[in-house]
Amino acid sequence: MRRYLAADGHEVLVVHDGRVALDEFRRRRPDLLVLDLMMPGLDGMTLCRILRRESDVPILVLTARSAENDLLTGLNDGADDYLTKPYSPKELLARIRALLRRSRSHATDTVLTIGALTIDVERHTVLDGGRPVECTRGEFAILAAMAAQPDRVFTRAQLLTHTNGEDRDSIERSIDVHVLNLRRKIEPDPRRPSRLLTVYGIGYKMTADV
Repeated sequence: MRRYLAADGHEVLVVHDGRVALDEFRRRRPDLLVLDLMMPGLDGMTLCRILRRESDVPILVLTARSAENDLLTGLNDGADDYLTKPYSPKELLARIRALLRRSRSHATDTVLTIGALTIDVERHTVLDGGRPVECTRGEFAILAAMAAQPDRVFTRAQLLTHTNGEDRDSIERSIDVHVLNLRRKIEPDPRRPSRLLTVYGIGYKMTADV
């Protein structure tokens, strides 16, 4: 993997221990991480949760686990994409390129406002009536996409193109997980949402709260 990525022009650092990975991340601040789940010292999901509290760096989880619950857990813990083994090196490289493009596209200097929500795409921040709201990369991508087009109904497949893309390992239920987490963060009553609404049989839409 290192040789393949280096041949594509990337500078690659490989470590074999979760704690070393955390130390190296804090020291070097890489542009992207590819994490295996099964690592000694600190497993990939624990490391992912720690990193999400410190950074919005793109994270691609690479694992032999393919069960739906494992995929959802990875996304919920802050992973931006998920690739299961066996995998094609070309597909891995395509995923990495896509994550880096989306990460760099945040430098668009766009501030979106919908109701009391203010979403700064450049700074990757969300304010709810002035109160900071912490979002994972996937949650932020969904929120920004819908806030940019209020009252437009998005299908889950359309929202996937803003998070993990349309590929064999992306599952539309992951959007439901992101939406559930967003409602817990931005809705006055998550059980009766007034901002992030379900359009039954189709998907979701964002509207200014009353």
